[in-house]
Amino acid sequence: MNPNTDKLVRRTTMVATLTAGYFLLTADYGPEPNVLDPIKDAIQSGEQSVKNFFFGSKGVQEAKKPTSDATPEKHP
Repeated sequence: MNPNTDKLVRRTTMVATLTAGYFLLTADYGPEPNVLDPIKDAIQSGEQSVKNFFFGSKGVQEAKKPTSDATPEKHP
């Protein structure tokens, strides 16, 4: 097989395997606990950490907003 074609096939296979694994691990298997729950929780925690890193956490953004009952300081 052509080396470039072989490289493309290997990379495509790796991406497809990772994507399928991600969907299988994060799928909802019903309300009862199963052996994949710790892995699913770790993946979702990582997703949330990445979102907070790029977009900031909601708690920090809300804390920076001034509230309506805050009294504005008057400068002379």
